[in-house]
Amino acid sequence: MAQIGPGAAPALVSFLPLVLVFGVFYFLLIRPQQQKAREHEEMLGALKRNDEVVTGGGLYGKVTAISDDVVTVEIAPKVQVRVSRPTISHLATASREKDKPKMKEKDK
Repeated sequence: MAQIGPGAAPALVSFLPLVLVFGVFYFLLIRPQQQKAREHEEMLGALKRNDEVVTGGGLYGKVTAISDDVVTVEIAPKVQVRVSRPTISHLATASREKDKPKMKEKDK
């Protein structure tokens, strides 16, 4: 049987904190960011006409046309802008539902 030489155990113990720090970074920073990016890609893939969206620049509008990389958004009556698909931040209807105050039982 091969024996571990002197000094092998301290090297392993000194390497363990580095592994733990990487694990913490992965579960607290990298993984949530990957999930958020995946949700954004799914939202962009499900985008359709008449969806109300918010662009990265803060413009609210309604989708009037969609191509592979360009989305045409109507921001006012007869005012349309073309934006790159990835600059669509989120659906405006979803953000409105989050902002609605919760009804209390006695209000029903």
